[in-house]
Amino acid sequence: MGQLAHFTTPVTPVDKVVSRLRALDEELPARDGIAVFNRVYLAVTEAVDRSVDAGRFTDARAMITLDVRFAERYLAAVDAAANGRRPPACWRPLFQLRRHPGVRPLQFALSGINAHIGHDLALAVVDACRTLDCEPAELEDEFDRVGDLLVSLEERVREELMPGPDLFQIADPLTHLLGSWSLERAREATWTAARALWALRGLPDVAEEFTERLDAAVGLAGRMMLTPLPD
Repeated sequence: MGQLAHFTTPVTPVDKVVSRLRALDEELPARDGIAVFNRVYLAVTEAVDRSVDAGRFTDARAMITLDVRFAERYLAAVDAAANGRRPPACWRPLFQLRRHPGVRPLQFALSGINAHIGHDLALAVVDACRTLDCEPAELEDEFDRVGDLLVSLEERVREELMPGPDLFQIADPLTHLLGSWSLERAREATWTAARALWALRGLPDVAEEFTERLDAAVGLAGRMMLTPLPD
């Protein structure tokens, strides 16, 4: 008798990202600020992976490329911190305050989303355009799909991690602190930044300065979001 053929589902680049995020989820303490954001990001990436497997994207290659380039920015920051190097300025507040007892899980989650959307996504669009040899406008649908997933998840995160009515002494300053930040506004600013960086690709010195200023500005917002609150 001939041997039966065994068919396996090919491992995609998104699958590899999901595996790395799951490994981080298992190794980090649940209350760690990076772990809190990682759980949020894992849920987003798993949703993208399911959509890719189900064939829901018109251009799956473009979506996979953007999603993986996006994830690589976060994972590079994790690796930098783990190896004693400085992560980008947008991530530093979260890594510095990840174990602070006065910072709430919602603050950790939104500070991570701020860093990843406000800085990493703009650079990921440029990275993906270079890989795919295309213009940012050709990735706008994929950019919007990632943004839509994050917006829906942000709403769920706020509902799940916002303190209940028995903790008004926490909820009042927390609501005030985080109410001034909007993922929708950050997303709009990121698309503008991505287009600007692409337009500046022929002026590397100016592009580098723009990137540094973007990184610093996003990091400042993230630091304010992580202001410790009283018990």
